[in-house]
Amino acid sequence: MPPKSAHTSRAWRIHELTGDFRLEDVWALPTPGGPDDFPDLVRLATSLDPSRSASRAVRTLFAFRWKAGELLGWDGPEAGLDARVARVRDRLPADLRAAPGPEFDALPFTSLYLLEDEFAAEIANKTVHGALHLGWVPAGTGGHRGEMAVYVKPNGRLGNAYMAAIAPSRHRLVYPPMLQDIGRAWRRRATAPPARAGR
Repeated sequence: MPPKSAHTSRAWRIHELTGDFRLEDVWALPTPGGPDDFPDLVRLATSLDPSRSASRAVRTLFAFRWKAGELLGWDGPEAGLDARVARVRDRLPADLRAAPGPEFDALPFTSLYLLEDEFAAEIANKTVHGALHLGWVPAGTGGHRGEMAVYVKPNGRLGNAYMAAIAPSRHRLVYPPMLQDIGRAWRRRATAPPARAGR
């Protein structure tokens, strides 16, 4: 996990939008590539489904979280965007509003914007309002790789207690195997044969 300064020192547009959020985590992604490969990373990230992770721990923890959210009412419409919190999307300047990104297949994030080297999305429930940021950064080998940053704004005592409770599992049981999933998917993409014309 790189230092947070690896993210904050770059002139990402997300900084304009998250002054009232805290930067929770920054992760280097195992996605080496060239300068034009960022769209592939965004497609990969938005297609991730934790219920299909190679890690049993990830599958179990996400299933537990979704069930807990259902039973405790954490994830209902009244706890989300436009209900409990105003959307970060409402803060977007005109140029970012004109650059929407793809939506997620399985995770409950809402896209904010997609640029040449960064993508952002947001999520809100009864515990937190969060933002996910993907960036495409130069790597020491002369190529590029992905970087993922997570911003959060906890919802009072419940949100702070929730973030403290999940911190150990997030750092030890969730993110490391999810990064492995991303790395495997990235390698499969790099070695997949090109699609045949007409198919």
